[in-house]
Amino acid sequence: MCASVDRPHPRPHGRDLYSISEVAAHTGLSVHTLRWYERIGLMPHIGRSHTGQRRYTNRDLEWLAFVGKLRLTGMAVADMVRYADLVRQGDHTYPERRALLVATREDVRRRIAELHSTLSVLDFKIDLYSTEEHRS
Repeated sequence: MCASVDRPHPRPHGRDLYSISEVAAHTGLSVHTLRWYERIGLMPHIGRSHTGQRRYTNRDLEWLAFVGKLRLTGMAVADMVRYADLVRQGDHTYPERRALLVATREDVRRRIAELHSTLSVLDFKIDLYSTEEHRS
C-alpha cells in the first residue's frame, strides 16, 4: 500500500501481528482513533484473532504512516477515505489517486509559501528588536 515508514517495523514479516494497543504505542495514535479509522473506512480490513481481537500487520503500520503524512498535509478526512476506497478498488484507479495527490501537493506548496512569508516577517521583527536592544 505504501512504502513510507518513519519507524522500523517491530517484527519481521510473517511474525507481524500486533494488538491494537501495540499499534497505538508504536504509532502514537489512540486506540479510539484506530477504531474510528476502521469504522469510517480509512483502514483496510483489519484481521482478527480467533477470539475476535484486531491483529494489525506491518503493511497496516505502513498504511498508518502514510495516513499520518496525509493528515499533516491538511487533507480532509473525507478525501483520505476516498483515497483509501480508491486503493481498495485496484490499480485502475491510479489516475484518480494521482489527481487527488497532485491537488494535495498544490495545497501543501501554497501553505509552505505562506509559511515562508510568515517566517520572513518574524525574522524581520526579531532583527528589529535585536537592533533596538543594542541601541539601549
